[in-house]
Amino acid sequence: MNFFKWTALGVGGVVAVAHIGVLGHIINATKVPEAPVINFPGGDYSSYKIEAGKEGYSIEYRANDPAILESQKSLSLDKTKRGLFGGGNESRREWRRDQYTMEGTRNLGGAVADGEGKSAKEIECIVADAGARSQGAIAGSSIAAGVGVPAVIGIPYVGWLAAGWVSLLGGRIGSAAGSTVGSMLNDC
Repeated sequence: MNFFKWTALGVGGVVAVAHIGVLGHIINATKVPEAPVINFPGGDYSSYKIEAGKEGYSIEYRANDPAILESQKSLSLDKTKRGLFGGGNESRREWRRDQYTMEGTRNLGGAVADGEGKSAKEIECIVADAGARSQGAIAGSSIAAGVGVPAVIGIPYVGWLAAGWVSLLGGRIGSAAGSTVGSMLNDC
């Protein structure tokens, strides 16, 4: 064989192997993956479930799972009573299930949309204000009954009426003062 034939056979072999390699690469590159590649944001309370098949796929993603935490408590009581006039048996079963949000507050049920409802701090301030108003009204009424009522009770014909007004006024002033002091002490 001459040099030209060996050269043609070598170049033809290299081109044939290159074509087979390119065809193999193109065939593998055009295969479609069975499920799409989706990068979900991960977190402490996120979860997702993917079901994929030849007909399609479904994705279930929860960004905050569990949104509500549960606590369950149960109590069983079986007691026999003894007494002078007869006894009896008491049997009691109690079961309590509480739900808590991630912030640690107890879920009272119902959904709260954005902008609705009150935060835990606001509720705490409302409760503190109610208690402070109540205590202030009691203190104001007591002071008015001790100081103001004896001063006006001696008024002829309307002393009893003026004593009632002084007592009511003392309660209202005490309620307002209690609310002011309570809001300062509770940072509300």
